[in-house]
Amino acid sequence: MEHYERVCAGVDLDAISFNMDRLGEKLPAGMKMMAVVKSDGYGHGALPIAKKLEERDDIFGFATATAEEAMILRRAGIRKPVLILGYTFPYAYPELIENEISLTVFKEDMAKEIDEAAAKVGKSARIHLKVDTGMHRIGVSADDAGVALAESICSKKHIVAEGIFTHLANADVVDKSDAYHQVELFRSFIAKCKDKNIRFTYHHCFNSAAAMEMKAEDFDFVRIGISMYGVWPSDEMDRENIEIKPVLSLFSHIVYIKTLPAGAKISYGGTYETTKTTRVATVPVGYGDGYPRGLSGRGYVLLHGKKAPILGRVCMDQFMIDVTDIPEAKEFDRVILIGKDGKEEITVETLCSLYGGFPYEMICDIGKRVPKEYYENGEIVSTKDYHHDY
Repeated sequence: MEHYERVCAGVDLDAISFNMDRLGEKLPAGMKMMAVVKSDGYGHGALPIAKKLEERDDIFGFATATAEEAMILRRAGIRKPVLILGYTFPYAYPELIENEISLTVFKEDMAKEIDEAAAKVGKSARIHLKVDTGMHRIGVSADDAGVALAESICSKKHIVAEGIFTHLANADVVDKSDAYHQVELFRSFIAKCKDKNIRFTYHHCFNSAAAMEMKAEDFDFVRIGISMYGVWPSDEMDRENIEIKPVLSLFSHIVYIKTLPAGAKISYGGTYETTKTTRVATVPVGYGDGYPRGLSGRGYVLLHGKKAPILGRVCMDQFMIDVTDIPEAKEFDRVILIGKDGKEEITVETLCSLYGGFPYEMICDIGKRVPKEYYENGEIVSTKDYHHDY
């Protein structure tokens, strides 16, 4: 990983495979998984991950949040099904239909515009009907009015009702009664649709947390997001139930070391003042790279297998650490921001616990100027930085 010295994110593709293997073991025989790679694969890089998973028989396809994310996959040669989970604006319909990308639909005007776009393209549009069973974000209502809307949407001449799904709001808590209530509402809605002769090829409901701790016998696939990347959906999950491995690491190098006397104030605002002679090192990473400013005065890094606390505020491009108790530290030594160093390890969850952050947000916020290196069998297999596009 020495090619990128200022900052670099490592992505362990073997850990991705390991996590999907463990998650797959929790599912009924034959049930597949949809890999959720929205927000550039939760900050890890959607394309290398999609390419890694594409050939697996247990991967049904991929999910994104936007039309642009979906088309990046198609243009790169990903051929398995791709579903856009959120609302898609009409400008994108023709290209998506042409490329057989599935659209989430939950409104009559959407269905009408998609139907018209499909007629012009000369291909049927694949849609998944979204049902709101309690998230109250998007989706048709899980009642008779919703069934009537489903009937109208699915009856359009150029629309194929490929799938139906809902999203669970509380699958990552100990008390899963709300989640099971949503599941039952979803099943009831599907039954009402069948009574009206509205049928769907695929039915999906479970996210990572549900796939890890709930039963999914009557669904066609589960949607795996955060846990694929080795991050737990919440602190309430049973970590003895399944093993997942962190996929992401982040490292930099010391660029400067100075010794300051007692009474020296460090970084913006002088929020940290030395109480004794202190050896201070500068690390050239900051919140401009997605390293949280909330770690100011709270976080630490690993250096020579030891913890080095952050002194003062994290700047846009740099922060300072205390290396007084690490006498062997020198300029250009490698610093671990996320990952393992000897017996010590810093996980995304560890950092978030220090400043009240949210792990999903933190990994998605890793900046465009942070290059990535991808590993298989402990060796670099591909490299991506912000100067390159797939």
